[in-house]
Amino acid sequence: MGGLIPDSFIEELLGRTDIVEIIERRVPLKRAGREFQACCPFHDEKTPSFTVSPQKQFYHCFGCGAHGSAIGFMMNFEGLEFVDAVEDLAHHAGLDVPREVTRAAKPSADLYGILDAAAVFYQEELKNNQAAVDYLKKRGLSGEIAKEFGIGFAPQGWDNLITRLGTDAARMALLKRAGMLSEGKSGEYDKFRHRIMFPIHDRRGRVIGFGGRALEDDGPKYLNSPETELFHKGRELYGLYLARKSQAKLDRILVVEGYMDVVALAQFGFPNCVATLGTATTGDQAELLFRAADEVVYCFDGDRAGRKAAWRALEATLPRLREGRQARFLFLPEGEDPDSLVRKLGQDEFSERLSEAQSLSGFFFDRFTQAVDMDSIDGRAKLVETARPLVEKIPDGVFHDMMISELETLARHRIAKRAGGAAKPSVSAGKTGKPVQQRTPMRMALAHLVQNPALAANAGGLDAFEGCDLAGFEIYRELVDFCAQSPNMTTAQILEIWHDHPAKSHLNTLATWQLPGDDSRMAQEYRDAVVGLELQWTDVQIARMPKIVELAAEQRKKLLSLQQRRQELIAALQGDSSE
Repeated sequence: MGGLIPDSFIEELLGRTDIVEIIERRVPLKRAGREFQACCPFHDEKTPSFTVSPQKQFYHCFGCGAHGSAIGFMMNFEGLEFVDAVEDLAHHAGLDVPREVTRAAKPSADLYGILDAAAVFYQEELKNNQAAVDYLKKRGLSGEIAKEFGIGFAPQGWDNLITRLGTDAARMALLKRAGMLSEGKSGEYDKFRHRIMFPIHDRRGRVIGFGGRALEDDGPKYLNSPETELFHKGRELYGLYLARKSQAKLDRILVVEGYMDVVALAQFGFPNCVATLGTATTGDQAELLFRAADEVVYCFDGDRAGRKAAWRALEATLPRLREGRQARFLFLPEGEDPDSLVRKLGQDEFSERLSEAQSLSGFFFDRFTQAVDMDSIDGRAKLVETARPLVEKIPDGVFHDMMISELETLARHRIAKRAGGAAKPSVSAGKTGKPVQQRTPMRMALAHLVQNPALAANAGGLDAFEGCDLAGFEIYRELVDFCAQSPNMTTAQILEIWHDHPAKSHLNTLATWQLPGDDSRMAQEYRDAVVGLELQWTDVQIARMPKIVELAAEQRKKLLSLQQRRQELIAALQGDSSE
């Protein structure tokens, strides 16, 4: 069924879902005070660092940084899309998922049926066409692997599929909606003709489109289904369903460019392989890859076009590199593709090549340092200017800060070399080696609110913040209003409802901060944060006023009022700290 899922239902679903129960059915949990602990299911560890909070209805791993609601857990653990995770949890809770029906939203069950019937038709035709069978044998594919991937054949002729499936006007309309027809001067005809056919599946295993490989040079080598209501090239990956089917959580996933490469690698013992669908790697595809495995290896040609494709993949990957995720790049020798290389090297040596693939950071900095003169100040400045905006796309965490540190080190390395010393990294770190994020009043206020929305009642009036332009204040004001209206919400509910808010990533991080469990102490810390915010704003207003000799009487009165208020705020904070 089409249509959007209302936020009100997401709120109700998470209100009826116990995240402890959902996770405990998949990961053994042990109580630890007010929370539950386990070894993280998303990375290898011996000491438990994965915690589940019944109060927040939120999970967080202090090791790899994975965190989220019950919906997020189902997406990461089961590899589901958002809608699929919601539907699974709704079924468990005995709820029907409502939809906000739009004019464009129509039932699509018949579309899945017509595409499945087309796949069956192509598979039957393959058995009857010796030239197509011989082609697959020449490419080294076995009958077993062809059957596993549902490979078929679209015969020559203009209306074979139409004759088989377009038996009436309604069926013809379905074929057209499914992208299986083309239209010319003489009317509609089969889109795919004289091609090896590769069905493309969604994450549930349903056929949503096709890729066709020409048997002869009589048109484009590869032809994909057009964009339809079921098929969006930038959101799908060929082979992902079968890769996930082979193993629920893959250690590594390999990305190649062609359908034949995916099938050949699967036959040679690499079922963890997928292909993009004739487009550059998109952000949606990168997210799908990391839901399937923590390590992604992009495998492209070593020529200029291959490296350009690899760079586009890197750009799509950067915003998805939270803790525990990594990407690598394997560039193939000239004249080789994954299909030919795995046959030449064999399974073991090809696997070794994958393990030695270049790291994302290595590929990233090699590209920039080779493009500038690292011996000149101008060159190093250009390095920082062009590389830093991309580094900033990486989510906050250890990898982000290490990339910043490496960039700063590279920018200084010539100076350090000439001085006979080493460049000093500028990222501050705690005892664990992880960068420390300063707990400013703004961050503390937001962290307490997102973890305990009922504290919004302690926010007091916001009159003192009239005209406030402190960084983050608009987010704080919006969150105060939201929590005041819904004080009984959990952390998980807030973050899911704010899913598309620009501050979602920042609030996600603050939701993982460890705050005191005592309710009265949390309330006091929140009040102190609000006082600290007002003190900051008061100082800003005082600093912006002209010199006292230039003040008119009314301005002088305002300055004195601000200075008096500043002393009161300082006294309030000092009084709390002395208790």
